[in-house]
Amino acid sequence: MKSKSNRNKLYQALCLTAAFTFTAPIVNAQDESVEELGKVQVTGSRIRQSQIEGIEPIQTLTREDIDRSGLTSVGDILQQLTQSGSALNTRFNSSGNFGFPANGGGVGAGATQIDMRHLDPGRVLVLVDGLRWVAGSSASGVSNAVDLNTIPVGIIERIDISKDGASSIYGSDAIAGVVNIITKSQTQGVEMRAYAGAFDEGDGETGSLDVTFGNKTDKIDMIFNVGYTEQREVSAADRFLSQYPVPFTGVSQGSSGTPQGRFVVRDANGNLIDCTLNDGVTGPVNYDPNSPCDGDDFHAFSGSDRFNFAPYNYYVTPSKRANIFGQVNVQLTDNVSWFVKGVYNNRKSSNQAAPEPIFIGPEAGAGAIADNIVISASNPYNPFGVDLFNPNSPYYNGEGFIGRRPLEAGPRLFKQDVDTTYFATGLEGTFNAADRNWYWDISGVYGKNQASQRKTGALNIARIETALGPVDVCNNTPGCVPLNIFGGQGDGSGTITPEMLNYISFIQSDNSEQELNDFTANISGDLFELPAGPLSVAVGYEYRKKSGFFQPDAIVVAGESNGVPASPTSGEFSVDEFYAEFLVPILADRPGAELLDFSLAFRSSDYSTSGSDTTGKIGFKYMPTSSLLFRGSFAEGLRAPSVGELFGTQARFDAQLTDPCNFGGGGLPGCAGVPDTYEQINPQISTITGGNPDLAPEEAETLILGAVYSPQWADDTRWSSSLDFELTYYDIEVDGAIQSVDAQFILNSCAANAASILCDSFTRDANGNVQNFSTQLTNIGSIRTSGVDFNVNWTSPQFDWGYVQTSWNNSFVNRFDEYNPTEDLANYPSGFAPRDLDGIEVADSGIPNWNSNLYTTLNLNDWKIIWGARHIGGLTESCDSVAGLGLCSDEAAGTNSLGGTTYHDLQLLFPLWHDVQFEVGVNNVTDKMPPTCFSCSLNGYDPSTYDGEGMFGYVRATIKF
Repeated sequence: MKSKSNRNKLYQALCLTAAFTFTAPIVNAQDESVEELGKVQVTGSRIRQSQIEGIEPIQTLTREDIDRSGLTSVGDILQQLTQSGSALNTRFNSSGNFGFPANGGGVGAGATQIDMRHLDPGRVLVLVDGLRWVAGSSASGVSNAVDLNTIPVGIIERIDISKDGASSIYGSDAIAGVVNIITKSQTQGVEMRAYAGAFDEGDGETGSLDVTFGNKTDKIDMIFNVGYTEQREVSAADRFLSQYPVPFTGVSQGSSGTPQGRFVVRDANGNLIDCTLNDGVTGPVNYDPNSPCDGDDFHAFSGSDRFNFAPYNYYVTPSKRANIFGQVNVQLTDNVSWFVKGVYNNRKSSNQAAPEPIFIGPEAGAGAIADNIVISASNPYNPFGVDLFNPNSPYYNGEGFIGRRPLEAGPRLFKQDVDTTYFATGLEGTFNAADRNWYWDISGVYGKNQASQRKTGALNIARIETALGPVDVCNNTPGCVPLNIFGGQGDGSGTITPEMLNYISFIQSDNSEQELNDFTANISGDLFELPAGPLSVAVGYEYRKKSGFFQPDAIVVAGESNGVPASPTSGEFSVDEFYAEFLVPILADRPGAELLDFSLAFRSSDYSTSGSDTTGKIGFKYMPTSSLLFRGSFAEGLRAPSVGELFGTQARFDAQLTDPCNFGGGGLPGCAGVPDTYEQINPQISTITGGNPDLAPEEAETLILGAVYSPQWADDTRWSSSLDFELTYYDIEVDGAIQSVDAQFILNSCAANAASILCDSFTRDANGNVQNFSTQLTNIGSIRTSGVDFNVNWTSPQFDWGYVQTSWNNSFVNRFDEYNPTEDLANYPSGFAPRDLDGIEVADSGIPNWNSNLYTTLNLNDWKIIWGARHIGGLTESCDSVAGLGLCSDEAAGTNSLGGTTYHDLQLLFPLWHDVQFEVGVNNVTDKMPPTCFSCSLNGYDPSTYDGEGMFGYVRATIKF
C-alpha cells in the first residue's frame, strides 16, 4: 500500500505539471486533497483512464490561464505557447492584394490559427470536446486549417494540447499535435463577464461581453452562452516600424505604381524614357520629345519618387464576433445519456490596402490583358504622340510599362462576413459484461463555414483597356469615358474624374464554403486481468466527409479584374476509418518497477481520393521509483491532401522577393544573359500557385521520449510544497510533405547554379524580367525537426500572508530541415538537399531556437499578482533588399540579426464584493519593440512571432448571480 500511495504522489505531480504547463493555476492547490480519480476519456487516447495515467505529454490551459493572457481570441492565446510556430492572426493584413498562397486555402483574412512545432497549421488537428471542428473559410480559398476565431472564448472550460503524433487515434492531420477544446458542460445560475482593453496609444480598443446561464437537475444539465467581441483597427501609419514599406529606408522600397505615374515608354522619336510627372501638374500634360523629362512636365524617375503604400495598411485588423452556444445533456436511463450541442458564430472583419495600382505594358507582369494593352495615340490625354506598347511599332521590342496609382479611387477595403454553424449530438453509455464495465458512444457532427468578401476599390482591366484604346471605340461603347492615367494628382484632387472611375470600377464579391459531416462510434473497456492490472482496449469506426468551394467574382473569373486573378475551386472527399488501441500493464508495485505499461494503436483509413493507408503507434511509461517517470512513444502519421490542395485552381501570388540577378547579378552563374541594365521593377514578383490533383498523402514518423521528476525531498519543506521537472524530446520526420518550394529559395538557388532543377520553375524575357514563375504544390522531399521541451513547476509552502507559484516552460529547436529537389546527386543521392531553417526568419515566419515562458503568481489571500515573462530567441534573416544601406547587422554576409526579445506582462486579480471578481492587466508592460524585419512583407516585423509595438492594458469583471 505504501508504494501505491507514493505512486499517487507522482500522479498528483503529473496533474499539476499538466495544469502548470502554461502558467501557474489560480486556485489554491494546497486545499485540494488527493482523491482516487474515476476513469475518463483523455486527449490523446480513446481508452478511458485516469487523466494522470496518460503516456502522451499533455498540456492543459485552464480557464484561469485563458483569462490571464488578457486576450480575446483562442488563436492568439495558443500562439503564446512555447511550442507554437508561425500562424495566421489578426495582425496580418492581407486579403488578396498579395494574391493566393500555394496551399489553396486562401489568405484566411480575419482568422487565427495554431501551428505546433513550426509544421504548419494544417498539420494540427483541432477538436472540440473530442470531436472534429469544421475548417475555416474567408472567401478566398478552401483551407485545411481551423479558424479558431469561429470558436467563442466564452464557452471554453479548458484546452488540452497533446504534443504527440496521434494519427492512429484521431486520423488525418494529427501530425504535429492535437488541440482539444473542452467546452463548459454545466453551470447553475448566471455568470456575466465584461472586458475592455486598448493600446497605450489610445487605439486598438477591444471589448467583449458574454453571459453564461444554465440549470442542473437530476436528469438534465443545460448550459447556454451568448457573447460579443469587438476589436478596432490600428493603422500602420501610427506605429514607428510600419510607417514605410521597409523600416529606415523611406520610400526607396516603395511601389512604382505612383500617384504621379511612372512611364517607361518609347515616344514618337524612339526615345526610351523612364519618367514621372512633376508635382502639381494639372490640365494637359506637356511632353517634349526633343528634351524628354527635362524642362517639360516630367522628370527622370528615381527612388525618391516611389509610392509609400504602408500608411494605408492596418497594423491590427478590426473584427466583430457574435456567438450563441447551447448544450443539453439528458440522462435517459441509469446507463445511457444523450447530448446535443449547437454553436452559431458570426465574424465581420476587414483588411485594407493602398488604392489599387494600374500596371500596364509588357514588363508590368500584371496579367494577360494588362500586359498586352496598346494605349492609342488618339487617347486625348496621351502626351507622347504615338501608340504605346504597339507590337507593330518599329521601336517596339517588348519593353516598357506604365504604373499609375489612382488615389482618386480610395483604398482597397476587403470586408469579410463569416457564418459558422456547428451541430453535434450523440449517445453514450455503459454496460457490464463478464463482470467488467464497458463504455460506448456514438456521435454525429455537422459543421459549415460560409464566408463572403466584398472588395471596394477594385478596377476592371478590360474596361481600362477600352478607355485607353482608340477614342472612337470608347465613345461608341456604352458608359465608356476616355481614361486619363497620364495626369497626376495636380492640386491633390487628382485627374481621374468620378466619371472615369464609374466606368472602370466595380465592387468585387467572392464567396467560399466548407462543410464537414462526421460520424463516430467507439467502445472501450477491460478485456481481462493481468498480474499488473487489466488489459484495456478501445475500438471504433469513423466516417468523415469534407467538401468545399471557392467562387470568385464573375469579373475575376473572366480575367477582367485589374487585381489578382483567380478561378473557382470545388471538391470533396470522404474517408472510412477503423482503429484499435490497447493499454497493456506489465509490472506494478515491484522493486525498481513501480509501474510499467505499454500502449499499442493502429488505424486503417480508406480515402476516396488517395486510397487506403494504415498508421500505428507504440508507447510506454515506466516508473522505477515513486518520484520518477519515464515515457515515450513512436507513432506513424498521415495527412491526406485537402480539398484546396487537391482541387485548387491556378491563381497568382505577388510574393515579396528580391531578384538576385538585379543589375546583371554581379557575375552569379545563373544570371548569365541577364542584361546589366535590368532592374527589378517592384519588390513583388508574381508567382503562379494552385493545387495538384496528383498529390499523395504525406506520411510522418514521430518519436517522443520524456521524463517527469517529482522529488520527495522537495515536498513540504520550509521552502517548497512541491517541485516538478518535466523533460520531453521530440523527433518528427514528414515524408512527401505537401507544400510549395519557397520562391525566394528558388531564385537564389537558380542564381547560384544555372543547372539547378529549380530553374525549371520560371523563365526570363529578353530584358531579364522573371516570367511564368510557378510555385504550385508538390510532395517535396521531407521535413525533419527535433527539439526538447523542459518545464519546471514550483509551489511554495503556505505562509500567513499566502503562497507563491512559479511555472517555467521552455522549447528548444535543435533542428529544422526542409528537403528540396536538387540535381546534385553525388552528394544527395535521394535527389533532395536539406535547407536549414532553425534560427531563421523567412517570409513572415521565424523558427527561434529557444522560446521560454516564466509565470509567477503571488497569492495574497483573495488577491493575486501574476507576472509573466515571454522570451523569443534570436533569428537571422536575409537582408538583400537593403544591401549596401548599412542596415544589416552583417553586411558582408548579407544577413541581419533579429535579437532575442522578452515581453513582460502583469495582472492583478481581486474581489470587489461578493460574487464579483475584478482583473486589471498590462501586456508588454515595458513597451518592448519587436525586432526590425527587413524581409517581412508588411509593417516591419513578423506578426506571427512577435507582439506588435505598444503596451496593451485591459480590465475584466466577472459577476455571478
